[in-house]
Amino acid sequence: MDIKEQVVLVTGASRGLGAAIAKAFGRAGAKVVVNYYTNKEKAEEVVEQIGRDHALAIKADVRNQEEVNTMFIKAKKHFRKPISTIVNNALIDFTFSGELRNELDSIKWSEFETQFEGSVKAAFHTMKAGRSDMVKQKFGRIINIGTNLVQHPVVPYHDYNTGKAALLGFTRSMAKELGPDGITVNMVSGGLLSKTDASAETPDAVFELIKEGTPLQKVTTPEDVADVILFFASPWSRAVTGQNLVVDGGYVMD
Repeated sequence: MDIKEQVVLVTGASRGLGAAIAKAFGRAGAKVVVNYYTNKEKAEEVVEQIGRDHALAIKADVRNQEEVNTMFIKAKKHFRKPISTIVNNALIDFTFSGELRNELDSIKWSEFETQFEGSVKAAFHTMKAGRSDMVKQKFGRIINIGTNLVQHPVVPYHDYNTGKAALLGFTRSMAKELGPDGITVNMVSGGLLSKTDASAETPDAVFELIKEGTPLQKVTTPEDVADVILFFASPWSRAVTGQNLVVDGGYVMD
């Protein structure tokens, strides 16, 4: 299915990487569901930038299955066809600040649970809600957002890194189950992105260190990652599933 024929859900799409992904799909001609949880104003701005004929903002807590199910129903009714492509991007209660991160002696198990829910539970809910229509179409594209910190925890955000590592395992397991129905499940893992709300607390010196250690001599942007996500939604990736593509300018070579 060409991207122009797809209805794409981007979770956590009101700002940062999610907004960049939503706008990239909009430029490619897809219909886009801009999911948000608290920031309606920012979500509506993304819709305006894409164009109201091609985008719809829907509030839903992706940790809640009923709210996710309702979001899928609303999107199908609005666009008159079901969601075909899911980008699981939502980030729950997390800011990248190495100085403020909790270490082993201070971190609580509840912080791990928060990240498991934002990563694995949220993806579980969207896949459950979207599978039936994808099976009927014999087509589905699911792209989960990971991090290069799983491969190289240059900053050991224990809860966040562990949640994304679990999401990678979930990605590969679901790729095995859903493949026979024409549904691919992949992961795109960016590095520290310049600059989003989540990375706003990261000192400029850290960005400079990453730039110096990266073969391309640049810090990856949300737009860089968004373009790779388009590949996984496109017909060009039809034989690719269960993969994790690291998009960080070569900082991590896996």
